[in-house]
Amino acid sequence: MSDTHAHAVAYVRDTMLPQQPPPASEAGAVKWMRENLFSGWFNTILTLVAVYIIFRLLSGSLPWFLGGIWNADSLATCREVLDGATGGCFAVLTERWNQLLFGVAYPNDQYWRPTLAFVLLLVAVAPVLYPKAPRKMLIFTGLYPFVGFWLIWGGTIFAPLVGLLGFVVGYLLFKQVERQSFAGGAALAVVGALVTWWAGGFLVGAAEGVIALEPVPSRDLGGFMLNLILGTVCISLSLPIGILLALGRQSDLPIVKWICVVFIEFIRGVPLITLLFVANVVLAYFLPPGTNFDLVLRVIIMITMFASAYIAEVIRGGLAALPRGQYEAADSLGLDYGQSMRLIILPQALKISIPGIVNVAVGLFKDTTLVSVISMFDMVGMIRGPILASTEWNGVYWELWSFAILLFFVVCYSISQYSQWLERQLQRDHR
Repeated sequence: MSDTHAHAVAYVRDTMLPQQPPPASEAGAVKWMRENLFSGWFNTILTLVAVYIIFRLLSGSLPWFLGGIWNADSLATCREVLDGATGGCFAVLTERWNQLLFGVAYPNDQYWRPTLAFVLLLVAVAPVLYPKAPRKMLIFTGLYPFVGFWLIWGGTIFAPLVGLLGFVVGYLLFKQVERQSFAGGAALAVVGALVTWWAGGFLVGAAEGVIALEPVPSRDLGGFMLNLILGTVCISLSLPIGILLALGRQSDLPIVKWICVVFIEFIRGVPLITLLFVANVVLAYFLPPGTNFDLVLRVIIMITMFASAYIAEVIRGGLAALPRGQYEAADSLGLDYGQSMRLIILPQALKISIPGIVNVAVGLFKDTTLVSVISMFDMVGMIRGPILASTEWNGVYWELWSFAILLFFVVCYSISQYSQWLERQLQRDHR
């Protein structure tokens, strides 16, 4: 090889240089801050303003939290201990925690019952909320409404058993007539369930005191427990009712369509607080003299109706968002109306409607505090009524309302985070 040709051959590397770490500005926390907090002059100004506001809030609130008093029997005692220093009187929480959570009239020695009912609720909703949960747990999910009712309200165990038996009889009758293509199957199932409950009422009366818990009237329910009961029951009932209303509004049957339209538009045009006053006062005028219609049940009916109307419109929007081809595909497969809705249309529409449904659910749970205006002692009613009306704690505001804010935030934020997780799980077409 000539020298001229040797000089023309490019240099070929036979060893690699060791990998160098990235610059400090391109890795770790510095990179995150540069991209998210100081990516431009405008974002830099916003970051500095936000840091200043957070500093002022923490500098004013931390001494109040850290210097708080947790052991005292009255506001006057708290002020004596503080002696002019900065600090909150959190002793009201340690003294009245039971009233904030369970109300003022629920028996003190029975607090384990609603606590156990809440723990069992978490177990019951697991197979519904998380697809990977064992399917066999759905059996307990179906039994939980009767178990929870018995734990919270008490009485003989035969009362929830008769209620469960009525639903089982109604379901079996419906499945039996469905195989025979009998048009009145749903009506026959309802009649069978009502007859079972009526006959079971005599059994409940005869079995009084057998395997029974101490009965607790509905008027003794209160505190955050009442908010959880109303929120859980009303959200659970309003979703299927809202689906039926949305499908009814799109029905080709004029009577069904206009009944659903009138119901939805009327409920959406009336404030919830008005419906609660109707449940508390006006509804009694339409009942026979001497009829005792449980107030909690009346409130549950009104809140469920209110939420169902809004959920119906959310789901109707999800149904309208589906392309027409999905309906035609269901028809091409030879599916009837019920099968196409259950297997093809509704799963897609509900997936689209998740943000709207969660928005209604969160708003509904917060709206349960409105029951305090009809003299029901939920958490807000307990704070405004028995606690602040007492001479020991008259004047304590920030501590009580901060505790209420914390509880409601935890529940609502958990619902929101679950909905976002569910949306990510269902976005399989974008992976």
